Amino acid sequence: MDILIMIVAIIGIAAGLISTAYLVISLPAVIVWKIYRKIRFKTPLTM
Repeated sequence: MDILIMIVAIIGIAAGLISTAYLVISLPAVIVWKIYRKIRFKTPLTM
């Protein structure tokens, strides 16, 4: 039973780390992409 709890805990930790890493990487990437498009193509930031 103790090993099963450890496996579930490890899976939960991995899911949390992966989702956090995705947010940390994707949010600045989207902001940089929007700024690039604004400068290059004169599109609004909200589009």
